[in-house]
Amino acid sequence: MKRILSLFFIASTLLSSCNDEPSLQKYFVEKTENKNFIALDLSPNMLNVDSLKLTVDENNAFKSFEKVNILAFKLNDKNKGEFETERSKVKEILKEEKYQQLMKFGSGKDGASVSFVGDTEHIDEFVFYANKKENGFAVVRVIGKDMNPTGIVTLMSVLKNANVDLEQLKPLQQMFAK
Repeated sequence: MKRILSLFFIASTLLSSCNDEPSLQKYFVEKTENKNFIALDLSPNMLNVDSLKLTVDENNAFKSFEKVNILAFKLNDKNKGEFETERSKVKEILKEEKYQQLMKFGSGKDGASVSFVGDTEHIDEFVFYANKKENGFAVVRVIGKDMNPTGIVTLMSVLKNANVDLEQLKPLQQMFAK
């Protein structure tokens, strides 16, 4: 019995020490209940895409996509300190080796970046980060299997024509409607 308990303790210690680095997934889970954040999850079936009307490339891009996680911090007069802290945390996470930056644009405290996890032909996650000093910031994780940059562009064109229920996105629309 002591041997089993010892093995369990060693295994749990090893598992917890291996996964101590920060990640967006952990950050999303930690911040979901924070009143300054808006969290949304979208699955492919919520997008109301008619797969019969898609081209082969569009269908392949759509099938590689599993879900979208959105986390947005709404800035107000009372949470400016927390805004700076949280924005710094996200920027530090995105500097981790596993997040490879594709592009960055903007200036000063306003801007955006696109990063990915995986290699260029087998991407598991695209990360869009946008920051606007008057409104707050948002992080969007597009999660899938074997995605690629061309497929993401194709997927974005599919999403433009999707019949998305905009009620699901109302909290985000209100946040950036200043």
